[in-house]
Amino acid sequence: MLMAHGLLIDMDGVVYGGDTMIPGADIFVARLLKEKISFMFMTNNSQRTRLDAVRKLAKLGIKATENHVYTSAMATGKFLASQIPNGTAYVLGEGGLLSSLHENGISLVNSDPDFVVLGEGRNFTLEMVQKAVDMILAGAKFVTTNRDPSPKKKGWDNLGIASTTAMIEEATGVKGFVVGKPGPVMMRSARKALGLETAETTVIGDTMDTDIRGGVQMGYKTILVLSGITKKEHLIRYAYKPDMVVDSVNDIHLPLPWWPSSSK
Repeated sequence: MLMAHGLLIDMDGVVYGGDTMIPGADIFVARLLKEKISFMFMTNNSQRTRLDAVRKLAKLGIKATENHVYTSAMATGKFLASQIPNGTAYVLGEGGLLSSLHENGISLVNSDPDFVVLGEGRNFTLEMVQKAVDMILAGAKFVTTNRDPSPKKKGWDNLGIASTTAMIEEATGVKGFVVGKPGPVMMRSARKALGLETAETTVIGDTMDTDIRGGVQMGYKTILVLSGITKKEHLIRYAYKPDMVVDSVNDIHLPLPWWPSSSK
């Protein structure tokens, strides 16, 4: 019997950068499919549905199915349902987050919610944020899908959820509970969705502060690719390190050294 092994793969910075595929990403994913290696793209973006993510990958020439995508929106829906089954939420967010909450039995309301849930988006206003603040001050629990920072680039169309979270935290004095990477809720939930145990899981990411930190904290093996945010010279700053560092997914050779020989 072959021992299980599988990959949790970040998307932006790993298989594509913006709207450009990272060279070799399509070949790497095709090999995973051909060799029937379990994998899931794990993204903190809560706006996109799984179908949205698959369509973007397809446009870049990368084949995958919806079952290969796991988002912070999905993790958030599962988490809320585990805390208060059939609960209610006031949501600052879009598409993928709204769908996930519906799928997990969470009702969207405009007053007296169990939760205030913050995701990425451009369609909510300061008036809506103020309403969320009042709800939290009245006792609603504050949950945020992730705490990704702004890329701090001119012309960027998203403030970064960290900035919106900080604004609400300052206004309420309440810290948001973060579901997404590097938090353990999403890291564990994604692994379980793949049907793997801790020792069978490897994370591939481009950021030391999210993917690699989350993997290390969960006891997963980790691979840092240098095709995204983190550069090699940055590694000295961190108290933890990845199990492997490569330039891109094109340089990841399978089977991985820590996979059991029986799986080769």
